[in-house]
Amino acid sequence: MLITSLKLQNFRNYNELKINFNKNINIIYGDNAQGKTNILEAIFVTSIGKSFRTTKDKELIKMGKDFSKIEVEFSKCDRKGSVKIDISDKKNIFVNGVKIKKLSELLGNMNIVIFTPDDINILKDGPAKRRRFLDIFISQLRPNYVSCLNIYLKALEQRNNYLKQIKIENKPEDFLEIWDEKIAEYAESVFKYRVEFINKIKEKIKSVHSIITENNEEIKIEYVSDFDSKENFLKKLKNNRKLDIMKGYTTKGIHRDDFNIYINGNLVNVYGSQGQHRTVILSLKMSELKVIYDEIGENPILLLDDFMSELDEKRRNNFLSNIRDTQVLVTCTDKFMLEKNNFNLYNVKSGNIF
Repeated sequence: MLITSLKLQNFRNYNELKINFNKNINIIYGDNAQGKTNILEAIFVTSIGKSFRTTKDKELIKMGKDFSKIEVEFSKCDRKGSVKIDISDKKNIFVNGVKIKKLSELLGNMNIVIFTPDDINILKDGPAKRRRFLDIFISQLRPNYVSCLNIYLKALEQRNNYLKQIKIENKPEDFLEIWDEKIAEYAESVFKYRVEFINKIKEKIKSVHSIITENNEEIKIEYVSDFDSKENFLKKLKNNRKLDIMKGYTTKGIHRDDFNIYINGNLVNVYGSQGQHRTVILSLKMSELKVIYDEIGENPILLLDDFMSELDEKRRNNFLSNIRDTQVLVTCTDKFMLEKNNFNLYNVKSGNIF
């Protein structure tokens, strides 16, 4: 699949922008703070419905303006389509000209894989970053996953509120069983989705990492969860009830899930070098790309934000030459040319393209 064009109005530092993309490689270069990443962010928003840089939609609106618009036209092997997003006091999303009511109606229309400098924190930071990686990945291919996860999180919030009421107001504990049953039901659905996609990554990442490291490293992924079955999870909730009441929140559940990555038997986020962290993230993202291809029968769009700064000229050419039949949008500070590749160059200066 590919993006044919992008239109922006009052988005970040852009007043107005219309850009057509090459079906292969698009190099967006310029000095820092000129608006390069904003282009990738706009595409991400039209795919996922939210930004990878902020949780506040109002930050996407150009300073001094009261609305922002993003419009993307894309093409898949079987159809063409468009996504338009209007942001003001609220956010309205249109797919092929029709306003959607649920985020799940947007997900899966445009599939993307993104690399950003912050992605190394997927390994270095806590489990929340790894869960977010999984959530974004799965939601593009299984839109119902978002609904299941949101219902689980709402039920979890209600259970946590009731735990506090038991502690402070001496409410009866028996009513917890209502919330226990609810979160167990949707925990099971979320857990099954996550296990499915962890297993899909496992199938790809071993060979991907072997190629990247020239067979010098063996990679392994281990999924970590409090959940294994609905029946056992309900028992855990009951056994931990006194602790949960004391703490005022639910101490067991899929909201605490994690996955560990090992290199040659060593936990990478504890013992891995800086270079190993980079190669593991590259392997993880390339595995994501391959899984998406298996699922939809075509490659997703690859967004590379400041990724080339870590690679020399030879490695850049080798990497991009091996990404075949994939539309790539890459941002960088320095203009560079590629050998034997079909590419477009876009110079960004103060929210303008040259």
